[in-house]
Amino acid sequence: MGTLTLAAIQMDCTWDRDRNIAKGDALVREAAGRGAQVILLPELFETPYFCKDHEYRYFELATTVGENPAVKHFAGVAKELGVVLPVSIFERANNAYYNTLVVLDADGSVMGCYRKAHIPESPGYHEKFYFSPGDTGFRVWPARHCAVGAAVCWDQWFPETARSLALQGAEVLLYPTAIGSEPQDPTLDSKDHWTRTMQGHAAANVMPLVASNRYGTEVGTQKTITFYGSSFIAGHTGELLAVAPREGDAVLTATVDLDAIRRYRHHWGVFRDRRPDLYGPLLSLDGRPGRA
Repeated sequence: MGTLTLAAIQMDCTWDRDRNIAKGDALVREAAGRGAQVILLPELFETPYFCKDHEYRYFELATTVGENPAVKHFAGVAKELGVVLPVSIFERANNAYYNTLVVLDADGSVMGCYRKAHIPESPGYHEKFYFSPGDTGFRVWPARHCAVGAAVCWDQWFPETARSLALQGAEVLLYPTAIGSEPQDPTLDSKDHWTRTMQGHAAANVMPLVASNRYGTEVGTQKTITFYGSSFIAGHTGELLAVAPREGDAVLTATVDLDAIRRYRHHWGVFRDRRPDLYGPLLSLDGRPGRA
């Protein structure tokens, strides 16, 4: 374990898939050049965020994991640079479609996939039209540089996600993201709420966290969203170690001491003093134990 350098990549996304992959490649290489060992790209970075509208034609963007061009490309990059690279894709699996995170280890191998569990449905964020709820459960991967716990965007609003990953032995929490303005209410800016929510996950689980967002205005058929960037890396007590601006490409890096964090986490007692026998209400939607 010892020290670990984390990186968050922030970028804009166009309809030129090759361009987006090439831009992601350049930013990943910049991060690796700064010593980053675990590098996080944004959610669904191969294209604009197509979930702004209900459009059947966008199902044609989906691929299997094995044929996805970003997975193929970044497997080679991960191996070349010796870095861990989670890659967010629109997955087609027979007749099902998922918002999927493919975790590439530092030798370029696919460690496994996480399919996004919490699927939002709100103006401009019509993910339920495209994606089935993920069936993988929350997963942690023993990657070369650390145990990686990762989920996707809307998952980050649920403390149960972060705690589940922590309980399975995650040493870092990673959240690729696509979030910005709310088309139904131009006065609503969720950026600070978004940041504070994840700072709380880092602090409550006593482990660093990386959130990578896109930026820029994307125009859909009926809805337009301005993604607010502001990617960040939080430390194990929730402190902000690095923050990107709202606009512009960014490569954020921060170095953490996993051994020191592990000692701090264990002596702090938040896992020792848990009471799973009292948490039955969490297993129901209405808070009544025994009602799944």
